[in-house]
Amino acid sequence: MTEQEHHRHPIGQPLEQEAEALINPDAPAEDQPAEQMSLLRRLRQPRTILSIVVPLVIIAIAVFLNRKVLADVPRDVAQANPLLVLAAFGVYYLGFPVRGYRWKTLLKGAGYRISNRDATEILFLSWLVNCVVPAKLGDVYRAYLLKLNSPVSATRTLGTVFIERILDLFAIAILGLAAGYWRFRDNLGELSWTMQFIFALGVALVIVLAVLLVVLRSFGRRVIGALPVPERLVVLYERFEEGVFNSVGLRGLPWLGLLTVTIWATEALRLWLVIAALGFPGLHLGPSGVLFVALIGSLLTAVPLTPAGLGAVETGVGTVLVGVFGVPLGQATAIILVDRAISVFTIVFFGAIAYVLSSKPRGGGMRVEEIPLSVAPIKPPA
Repeated sequence: MTEQEHHRHPIGQPLEQEAEALINPDAPAEDQPAEQMSLLRRLRQPRTILSIVVPLVIIAIAVFLNRKVLADVPRDVAQANPLLVLAAFGVYYLGFPVRGYRWKTLLKGAGYRISNRDATEILFLSWLVNCVVPAKLGDVYRAYLLKLNSPVSATRTLGTVFIERILDLFAIAILGLAAGYWRFRDNLGELSWTMQFIFALGVALVIVLAVLLVVLRSFGRRVIGALPVPERLVVLYERFEEGVFNSVGLRGLPWLGLLTVTIWATEALRLWLVIAALGFPGLHLGPSGVLFVALIGSLLTAVPLTPAGLGAVETGVGTVLVGVFGVPLGQATAIILVDRAISVFTIVFFGAIAYVLSSKPRGGGMRVEEIPLSVAPIKPPA
């Protein structure tokens, strides 16, 4: 798409500027790169700093109180098999092109065709934001980056990110329940209260997500059309709903489901390789146990109070490893440290490099082909 076409495109209207302001209210209107300034501002905000410092202090206190039990953790980590750690790193990063392809598929359903490279690059940059800023702002950042580099609807794009997260939560809950059932099928009647709570939470999550989608699909337009809200908000909701439901069709759902399962299989395989790299004797979680623990950790990253679920993930995964699977605290701590080093700290390191080298945060532009959608507008009640 040429620069001239970009300026003629019907989507690049003041209404989308309104959406842009909703998505990124801190972005300045100066000549300097708006998104770069916004990200740097958020990193300097007191709430961002507190969201990182507070859980780190709590973790440090917990480590100090258990310093005798954890005395061998540095040695255990240092003796980890470097080839298996590298394999865990490789498997984890192989998941990003798959994630990018899935988002590309969702965007195509929502009316935008982009390359897999651009989709993966923007997605990876959004993960950097999720690792350094709380409230899962990386998801909003992803929609904004696409808007910053092409004449698309930011709200429709945000709808694709929303439904992608719904697919992930469905997969985590269903796969986690299946893995937990298989792992503990022989003594379901003797499960600890922790496992009973986790199972109940998984069932409740599936039900809530299903009800949310049904309500949004069946009543969302009726409600927004009946409310005394400005017309621009009605149009914004239309575009968001287009992104949510047009991106996932019945014919494409099996393929999206397969991609989602593949993505979460890479998460479980990463954890399995980390455990194998540490080589603790007598520690055998089995495939279902590893999948269960990996999904618990992934679910806790959704906690919006801290970047990448810092503090919540370590506590939750440690509780499951020690309290459910009987892993010694020192071994569980070593597993968590190596796994989080791969899944968080490498994202911060390589993501920072990508942020500096990429033209996307500075609005360098990209090719996006628009696919016409036929969606009936919301009509106010007579």
